Amino acid sequence: MPFSIESVPHLDERRAKYAPIAAALEAHYGRKSFKPHDGMDELVSCILSQNTTDANRDRAFEALKARYASWQEVADADPAELIEVIRPAGLANSKGPNIQAALRAIYAERGEYNIDFLAALPPSQAIDWLLKLPGVGRKTASIVLCFGYGMAAFPVDTHVLRVGQRIGFLPPRISADNAHLVMEAIVPPEDYYPFHLQLIYHGRRICKARTPLCSLCPIQQWCDYFKSGSTAETPHENADG
Repeated sequence: MPFSIESVPHLDERRAKYAPIAAALEAHYGRKSFKPHDGMDELVSCILSQNTTDANRDRAFEALKARYASWQEVADADPAELIEVIRPAGLANSKGPNIQAALRAIYAERGEYNIDFLAALPPSQAIDWLLKLPGVGRKTASIVLCFGYGMAAFPVDTHVLRVGQRIGFLPPRISADNAHLVMEAIVPPEDYYPFHLQLIYHGRRICKARTPLCSLCPIQQWCDYFKSGSTAETPHENADG
């Protein structure tokens, strides 16, 4: 059965959490203004980012841009060479072919290595178009639209999924793909970009996977995890790590 927002239990209560939590996180982390990224750069960077750290993604992307002067050169590169260039990102044996296949698919349909046309589409159509590309899932598509073009798509990465479930925005066993739809139903579209970043900052600095620093948390009064009494933290851990 297809996922339906109406099937999410206690959706009104989840929505009611948004305003006070958003205000508290903005007060704690600030609010980032949207700065567009190049769409093609964002797409390839996102493919490289899958199942790796930001640092490894950045190393691989910088190596790719240093080695190849254009997306045409990347598309035409010897596959084995490209794999070696992007190896710092991990899973290079699959990411290399996916990047080349995605580039070729874009050129075959658009006649150029450019996806800026997506900005003129409704977000749902733009998501569907991106999902047809090799190596692109819902998270990658949402990041490209949100960070590349400021469109109404809410990316859900591992930090957002974990923090969203602990707070109570998301049901406990929801899939990452369905979590995108729930977050888009909870957060006002104009706040997708800054609130996504605030959840990431919070997941990295305080609401960590293994040792959440609940005593430092500015939103503990609205957090289901904190209220459950199941918190565990390392008091002397560096919250900026």
